[in-house]
Formats: sequence, C-alpha cells, structure tokens
Amino acid sequence: MKYKCLIIDHDDTTVDSTPAIHFLAHQEQMRRIGRESQTSTLEEWFKVNFDPGYTVYIDSILKLTDEEKKTCYEIWREFTTVMTPPFFEGMLPLLKEFREQGGIIIVVSHSEADIILSHYQKQTEFPGFSPDRIIGWTGDPEKQKPYTWPIDEVIKQYKLKKEQILVVDDLRPGITMANRANVDSAGVGWSHNLPIIKEGIIDQCTYFFDSVQELYNMVFS
Repeated sequence: MKYKCLIIDHDDTTVDSTPAIHFLAHQEQMRRIGRESQTSTLEEWFKVNFDPGYTVYIDSILKLTDEEKKTCYEIWREFTTVMTPPFFEGMLPLLKEFREQGGIIIVVSHSEADIILSHYQKQTEFPGFSPDRIIGWTGDPEKQKPYTWPIDEVIKQYKLKKEQILVVDDLRPGITMANRANVDSAGVGWSHNLPIIKEGIIDQCTYFFDSVQELYNMVFS
C-alpha cells in the first residue's frame, strides 16, 4: 500500500450525510427559529459549508443569538442521533481492505464522535467494522482541523512518519490541516460535484478524486 494510515473525514467523504441528514436539519432549524425565508437550497448549503463555513455563516451572516444557536444545536442532535446516512458505494470495502492489509484508519471530523461511531455500528455491509480511532468535535477548536493537533496526536499514538499518512477530505479545513502538518492529502468531490468547491481545493491537495474508485486505485497502487 502507498500509505500506512488514512486520516479520513466523515460527512460527505465517507457517508452521504448532507442530503440525508444535515440539510434536512438546516430546513427544520430555520423553520423553528422563524427564518424560513433564509433557508438555503441543497446546493447553497453545500457552498455555505465550503465557504464561509458553518460557524462564520451563523455568526457573521445569519447573526444568530445564543438562544437561536442553542436551538439549532438541539435540532441537529435530534436529527443526527436518529437518522443514519448511507456510506458511499465502495467506501466500506476500501476501508476494510486497507485494515486487512495492516492499515490504520482514523476519522477526523467536525461531527461528534458518538454520532460517527453509531453510523459504523449501524452499517450492515461489514458488521462490527469501525475505525481505529475517531477524533470528533469536543468544543476545543484547536484540537480540530484546520489545526494540526489530530495529525500530531495520531503520529504520536501510532509512531508514524509523516510520509505514511494520507488525509482524505471533501472540504478545505482538512486539506489545510494536512498542508500545515506537511502530509499528503486527497481532496474528494463525489458528494457535491460542484465546480466552485473542486476549484477551491484542487490546487491545495496532493491528489483530487471524483470517485471512490479513483481513491481506491491510488491507495492500493
């Protein structure tokens, strides 16, 4: 294998979660806080998460109050703890084969670890299969991408060299994290297929793939 460790994003990289869960939660959030007229379309929601990013969007564009933010978070948990997104076709076989060949699989995501783990536990393609470690949102932004703490932590825990690591992500924070840590990265576009997102990261990553099969071919080359 070309790499020993995959540090892989979850939402819209491993699972097709924006149309299946997060966009639906966004629609309900806007309804409950009385801002239905500002509800994004699915394409707009993908673009928001790319640029300016969710936190900047709710703080600087929507200018939500603390109470509105609390309501939005509660709705997000309502949706994410009940609904399960599908894994992209070919993703679980890729991860399983990578593990079987001695690879280490680390999920680094802005979603919370319990939500991510539940998606693996509920999948039926390979019962019992889950990542070696999940680094999810903890409330400390400096331990999340685009900061390098997740990569530094994985290097320390598994005694890895930087050239043994590949970061796989569909958005800029993961690619930025990889660049700051001087490790290779694969930008992926199979969830949204939007030129504005592809063009925004393609020059910043080591590789860019439009399909899971392309990622598979490179990893096992």
